[in-house]
Amino acid sequence: MLEARTDVVGSLLRPTELLEAQERLAAGELSRAEFKRVEDRAVDEALQLQEEAGLDVVTDGEMRRLSFQSQLPAAVEGFGAWDLDAFLWGDWHSEELGDLSVERPPLAVVGTLRRRRSLSGEEFAYARGRTDRVLKVTLPSPSLFANFYDPERSREAYPALEDFLGAVAEILREEVEELVDLGATYIQLDAPHYPLLVDPRYRDFYESRGWPAERWLDLGLELDNVVIGDHPGVTFGFHLCRGNQASRWLVEGGYDWLAGRLFRRVKAQRLLLEYDDARSGGFEPLAEAPEDAICVLGLVTTKTPRRESVDELVGRIREAARFVPLERLALSPQCGFATSIVGNALSVEDERAKLATIAETAAVVWA
Repeated sequence: MLEARTDVVGSLLRPTELLEAQERLAAGELSRAEFKRVEDRAVDEALQLQEEAGLDVVTDGEMRRLSFQSQLPAAVEGFGAWDLDAFLWGDWHSEELGDLSVERPPLAVVGTLRRRRSLSGEEFAYARGRTDRVLKVTLPSPSLFANFYDPERSREAYPALEDFLGAVAEILREEVEELVDLGATYIQLDAPHYPLLVDPRYRDFYESRGWPAERWLDLGLELDNVVIGDHPGVTFGFHLCRGNQASRWLVEGGYDWLAGRLFRRVKAQRLLLEYDDARSGGFEPLAEAPEDAICVLGLVTTKTPRRESVDELVGRIREAARFVPLERLALSPQCGFATSIVGNALSVEDERAKLATIAETAAVVWA
């Protein structure tokens, strides 16, 4: 099992050159080959930034994605029409920036899912040859895509939601096997939909749709474990946050309701957990983590430019160690810096400083 003390959740801020190239590609002003060269440079810069910060684990910054979860519908037939709002919709909150509401677009899976290409094979194969650090690949949790199921429009392709999500899980399981064959040793499932259940309002919402929270969680974890499978020598991470988009969040509350129902049941070796402010609750739920799992504490916020200090982070890690031994703890940002191309309200220099502080803190705690 990977015992790295520093980690990163996945995405980094997209450079202006890449965002402009995406617009020019869509407008037909840039060839695919020219665009790929811009993408490659963005990945190179992302890897360099993380390495210079001193991280043990790096990603490609998710530079080739519109959103952390967009690679699935981008690579798979059957999802129907979708755009970036498919991953942005919801009621987002921020005391500093104000609330933001994005209406749900008319999403629907309309045909049998068929994988046209690898979701992340290009990401991994390119980045693998450009770093000597542990390279992590992120994939979405299957049940995150429940929003694409419409009872009327999707029924012909998949009679029930469970059928559709089972097909999604099978595609992701195949993706994991392909990544392992390519040499991947660290794969993360992103599951921000489960912490919605810490809010009683969302639990009531699921129940009103015929999915009591316990049943919904049972199905989701079953599918997650199908995707993870059995791959000796490969570490799996599981990321649980409360929403991260344009420096805003979806829900607040501790992991108390969720921890006992999830931490010991998912077959992941690293639990990446959001703990960057009071909204996240206390560290007590960490006691529910299995004894062979590492809890990666997301103590560094990606939502604001506020610079955490080493002393502050050391103190919080010591607090968490009351519930999980230090040797089973690690440190990371609380989420990605740019869950989608929209990005959060901070600069690349803020991003760089925060990652460096993570490495500096780890050197103090686990020296």
